Amino acid sequence: MTYKVNTIIEKDTHGYYAYTPELKGCHSQGDTLEEVIENIKEAIELYIESLTEEEKTNYLSQEILTTTLEVNVA
Repeated sequence: MTYKVNTIIEKDTHGYYAYTPELKGCHSQGDTLEEVIENIKEAIELYIESLTEEEKTNYLSQEILTTTLEVNVA
């Protein structure tokens, strides 16, 4: 089965860090964007395999909205 999972990827001085808001504790890292994407996909697959059907329904049906806000700081 195929699932769509929201994933946040952040770049920092050490490379890339990725996590999934729906799946608490599911995160990974990598030196490159390609590596972190590959790593987080594997982490998500393993995480989902450990869930019961009820947990899959609950965790993977959350609505997550994202936006970019412009703020003025004095």
